[in-house]
Amino acid sequence: MIDNVCKFLAESYSSDFASWLLGKPITLTKIEQSELAVEPIRADSVIFLESAEIILHIEFQTEPNQNIPFRMTDYRLRLYRKYPERKVHQVVIYLSPSKSPLVHETTFSLEELRHKFNVIRLWEQPTAIFQQYQGLLPFATLSQTIAPEETLRQVARQIENITDKQLQSNVAASTAIISGIALSKEIIKRLLRSDIMKESVIYQEILHEGLAEGKARGLAEGKARGLAEGKAKGLAEGKAKGLAKGKAEERNQIALNMLRSNITVDVIAQVTGLTVKQVQKLSAKNSQKPKN
Repeated sequence: MIDNVCKFLAESYSSDFASWLLGKPITLTKIEQSELAVEPIRADSVIFLESAEIILHIEFQTEPNQNIPFRMTDYRLRLYRKYPERKVHQVVIYLSPSKSPLVHETTFSLEELRHKFNVIRLWEQPTAIFQQYQGLLPFATLSQTIAPEETLRQVARQIENITDKQLQSNVAASTAIISGIALSKEIIKRLLRSDIMKESVIYQEILHEGLAEGKARGLAEGKARGLAEGKAKGLAEGKAKGLAKGKAEERNQIALNMLRSNITVDVIAQVTGLTVKQVQKLSAKNSQKPKN
């Protein structure tokens, strides 16, 4: 979900990213990855944006990755093959603080071949940069701030003042998800209004994914249960129970997906039809599961 949110922000508010990364507010359009592929590009965090003069290639990373130098070189050659006359600016943006030397690598070398690219470590970037542009507000808590909670409080006030309701909703939902890297779910829920987020594209994507995942899991479990019980008590009774079980699993999965995205219990109850107590029980059960 972090990768999807970062891509959404870069593609939706490209002029804000251009102001930050290129030093001028150019409006950029998306290049489809299929146009560059010799083999498919599978990295979810890769974004290619273009104007008539320049291509901006961004890759977001939450963790260090030893393959980044080769990948940036590979993408640069693909871009050259397709757009030999176009200037290209490449940047890897690391989101989570790390002491790994990998987050400082800016060069790929292979015998006579040498390629350089840019790296930004968000935790070293001044917070003020991200508070200047609405499309960058979601990254403010990951910046050089010594008080991420206070920074989120300031961002929340800025979001409240956005007059475009769709923009306000998208920025709020994106901020809630990205801030989860630096802050607890409880702090985010306290500082960001959940009602603002409900109309956002990101919120709808979470809901859609929950519906799809819940439906698939519910149908599979319901069918299995229905077949098993059908042998003993009759196919009709087993199928009915299986479908009921499936619907319950679907609702629970939607609720879990929304909980993971820092959406409040009250809103989840309204959307799924579960009671507040049922949502709280799911939340408690999910928090007890061991994390990978």
